[in-house]
Amino acid sequence: MLLNDPLFIVAAIASLVVLAILIVGVGSFAKGGEFNRKNANKLMRYRLAAQFVAVILIVAFAWFKTQG
Repeated sequence: MLLNDPLFIVAAIASLVVLAILIVGVGSFAKGGEFNRKNANKLMRYRLAAQFVAVILIVAFAWFKTQG
């Protein structure tokens, strides 16, 4: 079962972190204002880093599952 696999849980949490950063970034972009001006690029850099980690974890999970 997937919920018993720690790598799956970590990959799922990493994916949720990416989603949260994306929602905050898009929400601040839509609202505009001072927060968006100060933090838009920083939020998208954080999203890229979190997304990189999430993709690596997902690929590792898939690779380990195919190895048996």
